[in-house]
Amino acid sequence: MTATHGKSVDLRTPDGVADAYITSPDDGAAHPGVLVIQDGFGLRPGLRSLADRIAAHGYTVLLPNAYYRHGRAPVIELPDFIDPAQRPEIFERVFPMIRELTPQRVRSDADAYLGWLATSPQVTPGKVGLAGYCTGARLAVLAAAMFPDRVAAVAGFHGGPLVTDTPDSPHLSVGNITAELYFAHAGNDDHMTPEHIDRFDKALTAAGVRHRTEVYQGAQHGFTQADTSAHDPDAAARHYRELLALFDRTLRR
Repeated sequence: MTATHGKSVDLRTPDGVADAYITSPDDGAAHPGVLVIQDGFGLRPGLRSLADRIAAHGYTVLLPNAYYRHGRAPVIELPDFIDPAQRPEIFERVFPMIRELTPQRVRSDADAYLGWLATSPQVTPGKVGLAGYCTGARLAVLAAAMFPDRVAAVAGFHGGPLVTDTPDSPHLSVGNITAELYFAHAGNDDHMTPEHIDRFDKALTAAGVRHRTEVYQGAQHGFTQADTSAHDPDAAARHYRELLALFDRTLRR
């Protein structure tokens, strides 16, 4: 696997400064850009390793701290191995921050992140790919709908909630999307029930969005994250294969 070089950067947004991690092949060349949008637990070593693995396949990957309004990462103290059943207070801390990521803030932040990628000498010209995990998949759908001229592909894994009964539900925004989408849902996930998945698929089909969705049977919500109790090695490996195949066919033109 190609060696990578990662470093911390600060990104200016309308609401302040977002700390972020940027990683790319250690060859001095520019590569297609990828924006990784965190899961609910936030920017941490496990997500940096995930970003490095994507970068090793020939991408410049930006991983911002979505909770930067509350401070630099780690915004909350996390154990090296996250088992929410043993640490329920973690959810009590992150849920309010997740709810603060309104569509208005998503637009503001995504504009800043995509703008940074567009001007970085480490990134080749053209549209970028988005990879969203857990709540990050919701944010990725919204960002792709808000900035269709900047996003070529979206991959979402154990995402949620993608279908709600509110006017700002992500599935109601997909009509603006021009990117190709791949979504992998966990077979055991209260955030995306079979009914939710069906409604999400039907919304994408009705909007004419190029997409493929799959259910990873037996996998738990969070199956991609190696530092959590939900990690599923086989499902995580499958996720990397699908993610990289999507980016290879959409970003390398």
